Amino acid sequence: MKVLVPGVSSALGRRLVSALLRQGHDVIGIDRRPFGPPVEGLELHEVDIRKRAAEEVFRRVRPDAVVHMATVTHLVKQSEDRYRINLQGTRAVFDHARAYGNAHVIFVGRHTFYGAAPDSPLYHGEDEPPMALAYFPELADLVAADLYAGTMLWRHPELVTTVLRFCYTLGDSGHGTLATFLRGGGERVPMLLGYDPLFQFMHEEDMVKAMVLALEKKQRGVFNVAGPQPIPLSVIVRETGRRPFPIPEMLFSAVLGRFGLPKLSRGALGHIKYPVVIDDRAFRAATGFTHDVSEMDAMREFRRAFPPMKRG
Repeated sequence: MKVLVPGVSSALGRRLVSALLRQGHDVIGIDRRPFGPPVEGLELHEVDIRKRAAEEVFRRVRPDAVVHMATVTHLVKQSEDRYRINLQGTRAVFDHARAYGNAHVIFVGRHTFYGAAPDSPLYHGEDEPPMALAYFPELADLVAADLYAGTMLWRHPELVTTVLRFCYTLGDSGHGTLATFLRGGGERVPMLLGYDPLFQFMHEEDMVKAMVLALEKKQRGVFNVAGPQPIPLSVIVRETGRRPFPIPEMLFSAVLGRFGLPKLSRGALGHIKYPVVIDDRAFRAATGFTHDVSEMDAMREFRRAFPPMKRG
C-alpha cells in the first residue's frame, strides 16, 4: 500500500515511517521541515502541504491512504501562521485526496478538542461537542481542523475518513504537550494549589500501533484513542523524577515563565486544573487495539531519557 504522511518530520511521524516500512508499505513523506538522517525506502518531499508542490505529489503518487499529521499543537501562543497550517493545511489534504482518488484519509487529532472545564463529564465520548473554545481560545484552530475533518464523513462519503483523537503521549523522544510541560521547569513542575487532575497518556509506540491499525481496518468515523488508565498529575510528576510545585491560583500566571518554571498560555491553565479523560472503547472494539506499554513503564522510560535538571 502507498501511504502518504504529511507532517512526516515530527518525532511521531518518524516512528510511523519506521513501522510502515517494516510492514512493507511504500511511504511518501511531506513536510516543510527537514527530516533528519535519510531513511532507506522513504520518498521525502520537503514542501509546504498548502503549496502547489504538495498537490503535485498527490497527483503523481496517488496514494492509497493518507495519514495527516501536519498540525501544529504549541500551547504557548496562537499565531496566524499556526492557524493557516492547521486549518488550511487540513483542507488542502482532503481536497487533494478527493481530486486524486485516495480511498482513505486519517486525521490525527488531539483529545484536548473536548476542553478542560469544571462542568465537563469525567469521560468524554466522541459525540460530545468541544468545550475548548470557551475555556481555551488558543485551541480554536485545532478544533476547527478536527471539525472540518469530521464533516468529510457526510460531505464526501466516497472517502473513508477516520478522525483519531489521541490522548497525550509520553516516551523517550521528549516531544508532545505533556513531555514538554514536564521538561520545562527542570526538577520542579508547577501545579495549581488544591488541584491534582487526572492525566491520560499513552506511549509513543502505542500511538503508532493505533495509527497502523486504523490504516489496516479502514473504519469510518471519529474515535478516541487512549492507553492505560488515567493517573493524577502529581503521580506523573514524581514518577518522572520531578517535584510538584504548588502555586496559588492568584499568583500562577505571574510566576510562569520565571524562576525556571515553564511558560504557558492563560487558557492552558485549565488543563492542569481539570481533567480531560476520554472513553476509547469504540476504537478498541472497532480495531482490536490494546496498548503494550503500561503507564509506569512509559514514565520510567521518560525519566531515563530526560532526568530532571536542577536549576540554581
